[in-house]
Amino acid sequence: MCLHEAQHLRLDKLACWWRLRGKRESPQLPPAKMADALSKVPDVDIDPEGQFKYILVNIKVKGGTEHKVIVRGTKTAEYHIHIFEKVNPAMEALGLECNCLGGGKIEHNNTDKKLRVFGESTGYGKADHSVTVEKLKSVFKEYEITME
Repeated sequence: MCLHEAQHLRLDKLACWWRLRGKRESPQLPPAKMADALSKVPDVDIDPEGQFKYILVNIKVKGGTEHKVIVRGTKTAEYHIHIFEKVNPAMEALGLECNCLGGGKIEHNNTDKKLRVFGESTGYGKADHSVTVEKLKSVFKEYEITME
């Protein structure tokens, strides 16, 4: 398991733990801990191969000003909202707020090390693909990344 997968697993476990206890409100963490939670959320979490929908999400510390933009994409989502419905509860469990900035599609060719960002979401509108590309470049350093 790589570091990225381990971080994602820890975040998922925390979110599940919180929901299982029937909590509707996020835990009240000190601002420093909430900012720490923000820094531990991976910038990019997409499927390792294929063409799929993605969303660009702004996450922010509740009641604070610290924020960052993340990319999430998966083949399992029939609609862009299905991705957001998975991301939002996990972030809320960490004391973070989510706002979807838009969506599109990503074509991920792991063999040729290529990523193509294109399209738009009917429900959320078109994501700023240039922001998505910059986020992808920070993770997929050896890839050719294009946008349409």
